[in-house]
Amino acid sequence: MKGLIAAGGNATRLEELTRVTNKHLLPVGRWPMVYYPLQLLQRVGVREVLIVTGKQHAGQFIDLLGNGHVVERGGEEVLFDLDLSYKVQVEAGGIAQVVGMARDFAAGDRLVVCLGDNIFEHAQAGAIAGWGDGALVFAKDVPDPENFGVVVYGEDGKVADVVEKAGVVDMRYESPPSNDAVVGLYCFPPDVFEIIEGLEPSSRGELEITDVNRAYARQGRLELRRVEGWWHDGGKHWHDLAEVGRLIEQTGANK
Repeated sequence: MKGLIAAGGNATRLEELTRVTNKHLLPVGRWPMVYYPLQLLQRVGVREVLIVTGKQHAGQFIDLLGNGHVVERGGEEVLFDLDLSYKVQVEAGGIAQVVGMARDFAAGDRLVVCLGDNIFEHAQAGAIAGWGDGALVFAKDVPDPENFGVVVYGEDGKVADVVEKAGVVDMRYESPPSNDAVVGLYCFPPDVFEIIEGLEPSSRGELEITDVNRAYARQGRLELRRVEGWWHDGGKHWHDLAEVGRLIEQTGANK
């Protein structure tokens, strides 16, 4: 089992904070944001991790993370100890494109994908330990499902489909069919790369990770688990970064 962190994008919603730096390097609590998904991957048993980012910020990631052995500054605590590799996404093409870039890195192994701006109270280690042969995704009830890929349930209560930003990206639905958003933590078997090869760009010109999840749902191979504890998407607004930092101080993260 290997890990992938998607850490690209321009993050224009964070305004001046990301004019010259990558949002995943911004401080959240005591740490840069990217530390949290790295720690999550280590907690679930991953050792080898690929970080994909844009060319304008790749050097900053290398300067910060080096070979993946990071010790607390001014102390002795090892924050994480991973075998890191890096890859550059030259043009924005969607999360599924980023996953496709990990084909050689995965080398036939299973892949745990974490978006670099998603932070979790719990590392979801138990659910990932019980991961079966198909794909595994995590869902959380949200008040603004129109901003996410959301789950469509069949009459049997199982996942029948996944819809990306209903009425904006996926025009099959005028409004979200549920409030259950698929969060930025995905577990894929080795055949994910064949699925990505068959994708067509969406209406916004990207290869959508939702289309990957839909393919597994149609095959009956998509397992859905509820997120344990709180979950936060750190790329929405600058004031969210301070709020989630305070939340981490109260409860901890990646427990």
